[in-house]
Amino acid sequence: MTHVAVLFGGFSAEREVSLSTGRQVTSALREAGFAVTPIEVTQDLPAMIAALQAARPDAVFNALHGRFGEDGCVQGVLDWLGLPYTHSGVRASAVAMDKAAAKAVFAAHGLPLAEHRVVTPEELEAADPLPRPYVVKPVNEGSSVGVEILKAGDNRRAEIARRWRFGPQVMTEEYIAGRELTVAVMGDRPLAVTEIGTGHVFYDYDAKYADGGSQHTIPAAVPDEVAQAAMDAAVRAHEALGCRGVSRSDFRYDDTTGRLVLLEVNTQPGMTPTSLVPEQAAYCGIPFPALCAWMVQEARNGP
Repeated sequence: MTHVAVLFGGFSAEREVSLSTGRQVTSALREAGFAVTPIEVTQDLPAMIAALQAARPDAVFNALHGRFGEDGCVQGVLDWLGLPYTHSGVRASAVAMDKAAAKAVFAAHGLPLAEHRVVTPEELEAADPLPRPYVVKPVNEGSSVGVEILKAGDNRRAEIARRWRFGPQVMTEEYIAGRELTVAVMGDRPLAVTEIGTGHVFYDYDAKYADGGSQHTIPAAVPDEVAQAAMDAAVRAHEALGCRGVSRSDFRYDDTTGRLVLLEVNTQPGMTPTSLVPEQAAYCGIPFPALCAWMVQEARNGP
C-alpha cells in the first residue's frame, strides 16, 4: 500500500481554501486505498520537515495554495528531501505564480493575452496605467485575492494604491467584457470547458468558494471552435510553463467580438467541494478518488 503525506493549510491568504482541499483529498485518497498522513503546515518549517521525515511517505500530495505552497518554495524543500510530490515542480510553479513572468512566457508562445502593465503602488496612485476599464491584481496571489476592477467614473484608484498590501508591484490588465471560461488539463489532456456564471461583479473569492456563489455549465455553451481554441490554448500554456500533473487555465471570452483571452494558469487548482477540476474530471467519467490516485501516481521530483 502506497503511503501518502498530504500537506495542507499553510499561511497564505488562501489558507482556508487549502484546509478544505486537504480534507477532501485525504478522504479521497483513503477511499482509493492509500495510507494517508495529513500534515497541517504552519510557518514552522522545521516542524513540517520533521513531520515528513517521521512519516517517511512514498509520495507527497501538495494540497497547499498560494504563496510558499504554490510558488516553488515547498517544492524546493520536497526536492531537497528527495520526496516525490504532486503537481508542478519548482520552476513551473514559480513562473506560473508570478503573473508577469507567466505572461512573458505566454506571449513568447503566441498565446492570446489582454494588454497589461506592471506598476508600483505609487504609480497606480498617481495615474491610470491603462485606459479604463482595467483590472488591478496582485502579481503573486491566487483565488482572486486582492482583485479590483476600475471602470469609468470610479474614484477608488488612489485608495486602492494606498492600502495595497500585496508586495511592491501591481499587475494591471485590460478588462475583457464577456464570459468566464476555464479548462483543466490532466497530463497532456484537456478535460472540458466550463463556463462560470456568478451574480458577483466578477469571479471573486466568495464566488469561487461559497456555496451557491457561482454556477458552472459543462460543457460551456460556446461555439465548437471557441471551445476547441480554449482547450488547445490550455494545453499549450501547460506545456509552455513546463507544468505536470493537473493544471487549470482561466479565460475570458467576449462573445460580441469572438475574442478569447488567457488570463492565467493555476498549477495547484482547488480540490474543494465547489472546485472546477474535480467537476470537470467527473464530467469526463473520472471520480474524485481516481483523480487523486492518478495525481499520486504521477508524483515525482524535478523542475
